[in-house]
Amino acid sequence: MEELQTMTDSTPPIAPAPEQPLSPHLTVYKPQLTSVLSVLHRATGSLLAIGTILVCYWLLAAASGPESFANAKMIFGSWIGQLILFGWSWAAFYHLGNGIRHLCWDLGLGLELKTVYRSGTVMFITALLLTLVLWGVA
Repeated sequence: MEELQTMTDSTPPIAPAPEQPLSPHLTVYKPQLTSVLSVLHRATGSLLAIGTILVCYWLLAAASGPESFANAKMIFGSWIGQLILFGWSWAAFYHLGNGIRHLCWDLGLGLELKTVYRSGTVMFITALLLTLVLWGVA
């Protein structure tokens, strides 16, 4: 025990670390199209997984009989249900388009910065147009 005590007494104190800047945070950088589309791709993937639970509910309601299906139809037919389904269909088209875009990148295609921005914009607009066509709005 005495050895331990003398050992710690002879150890020099550790100097405090100098103040260093924190890692850059989201507030430091200006959002760019590429970073926004990347975050949206991840978010739509998560939303599609959650939306799949709703599809399972709808299928179970359809298999459970007319009363259960009527309840599901009422929920999905409400304005909030329609908004959720519209968003889910946009997420599906967006995630699909961005996934194809990433596959092109894996093949070494479209990696020039100008092309990355152009394909991102085209993909975003295409997802919106396909959603509108699916819903009969366009």
